[in-house]
Amino acid sequence: MNVSMIELWTQSGAFAKGVVVVLAIMSIYSLTIAVTKLIQIKRSTNATRKFAPQLSKAIMEDNLELAIQLSEKHKIGHISRVLGGALGEMKPLISDRATITAADINSSERAIERQMLIMLSEFRRGLGVLGTVGSTAPFVGLLGTTMGIVNAFTGMAAAGASGGLAGISAGIAEALITTAFGLLVAIPAVWFYNYFTTKIENLSVEMTYASKELIDQLIKNVGASQGRSIFTKEFQAQKAVTGSGHLHG
Repeated sequence: MNVSMIELWTQSGAFAKGVVVVLAIMSIYSLTIAVTKLIQIKRSTNATRKFAPQLSKAIMEDNLELAIQLSEKHKIGHISRVLGGALGEMKPLISDRATITAADINSSERAIERQMLIMLSEFRRGLGVLGTVGSTAPFVGLLGTTMGIVNAFTGMAAAGASGGLAGISAGIAEALITTAFGLLVAIPAVWFYNYFTTKIENLSVEMTYASKELIDQLIKNVGASQGRSIFTKEFQAQKAVTGSGHLHG
């Protein structure tokens, strides 16, 4: 027996039609969010693949000027946006040929943390909708099914013995359609929710690793001659002269 969806729709009651409309809105909304999120993550991942190797090479070579230029050029990728805050803190020091101190590194680390929170918030935006649709759509469909079965048995009771099973079969079929529709809406929403949750965790690991790599390199620079504070340089120079006995007053 072929099921005609148009025929079922025309024979459905107002409540069942309302349930189907609600499920259709939930489906369109969740799929729109999923497609938007796919495009967002795809663009960010592609940009990061081009940016990350160049940035890593610049950081390992202590070329912070190049690292800043790269972060300003590639603003779509998640790593460039996260590290851009830290490198932005370094830019005035590099342009003024000032030294990098521990306080500057702490400031850069806080800038990274702020930008990571912003990026993760952007990536997670809309996941709550997917989770809500995935968990509630089957129940919305079940609500339509329950009310449809109630109506079917009410109709059978009104028809009496003449109604029989044949009299309620169409009503039960109409009622079960809402449950099937609810599952069709919920399954993609749950799949996308789990996919994006795992993907965002991976992106978070990438951002954390890249930020730690940058901070570690800056910490190494503090121990180098170009990274010592001006006060430390002057103190060590004065100590060297005093220790040698050639301090001229």
